[in-house]
Amino acid sequence: MRALIVVPTFNEAENIQPLVEAILASTPSSIDLLIVDDNSPDGTGALADILAVRHAPRVHILHREKKMGLGTAYVNGFNWGLAKPEYEAFIEMDADFSHHPSYLKVMFETLTTADVAIGSRYVEGGGTKNWGIGRKILSRGGSLYSRLILGAPIRDFTGGFNGWRRSVLDAVELSSLRSDGYSFQIELKYRAYLRGFRIKEFPILFEDRKVGASKMHKRIVFEALRRVWGFRIHSRKFLTGSARAH
Repeated sequence: MRALIVVPTFNEAENIQPLVEAILASTPSSIDLLIVDDNSPDGTGALADILAVRHAPRVHILHREKKMGLGTAYVNGFNWGLAKPEYEAFIEMDADFSHHPSYLKVMFETLTTADVAIGSRYVEGGGTKNWGIGRKILSRGGSLYSRLILGAPIRDFTGGFNGWRRSVLDAVELSSLRSDGYSFQIELKYRAYLRGFRIKEFPILFEDRKVGASKMHKRIVFEALRRVWGFRIHSRKFLTGSARAH
């Protein structure tokens, strides 16, 4: 399967080189990597340029003028890849090793029988490492809340290690996504569910970053959960027309 891994970055200079090398070592030559950098003040973009030359033609860099958010970074990255017909699948992945490259093999195996593959902390065998009790409650509660409100049987709604077949991204109307961050992950998965795509979760151990500063704050999580009702209210337009059987 020819695929593109999309990794948004903002101030990930300490992580980007070891991450790129780990991804390339964990995947065959049919898998490419696109780094989407938001003009990181710490020079992440410049390092990515060097890595793109060193590891051509598998590593690419998309520079954005300023910090514009995780959701738009993924949409820009997906659109970059969708413009190239050779890519059959797209992977979302954090830059801080929270999503370990060793799980990429399982990700691609899952995509052979699913349209959407979710690296899940909340299915049997999954979990988190080095998290405090407050963060655990907030994260697990956010996914449970989203599942109950939206009525979709997805255990890890807020997780960011996900794989999408090209047909899914073609169907979910990326240009009309209304959210960012945690809420982006919820909205995109919910749209795929509404379109009738096959969604499968596989267990991962999510380990908190070891270097660099976390971008996750309670405000982001609560804003995401506030948006969940809006996703449900505006879901009707995604149910119109004929959803293909997958």
